[in-house]
Amino acid sequence: MIQRNGRELDIDIGNKHFAIQRRYEAFGAFNDLLIAIWFLIGSFFFLNDALIESGTWLFIVGSAQLLLKPSIKLTGLVHVSRVQQRVQKQRVQNN
Repeated sequence: MIQRNGRELDIDIGNKHFAIQRRYEAFGAFNDLLIAIWFLIGSFFFLNDALIESGTWLFIVGSAQLLLKPSIKLTGLVHVSRVQQRVQKQRVQNN
């Protein structure tokens, strides 16, 4: 089923779409949680002169994980798109 919602075109491919989308959303949320943890701990480490170097490394790790955010999103979009194409191809073959 194809539905037009505003400017977006939604193609219903069943439960596969939601399962794939939820996995990537969960992975993205977990990544966001880790980023917040690294930056929070790193901030506290900066309050103690002996821990500044460790705090800096936590900021570097958190910053590297910020690079993962768009990668996770793009990978999810590509994966869902490929599944949609496969399902559409199967529907055309079955009709």
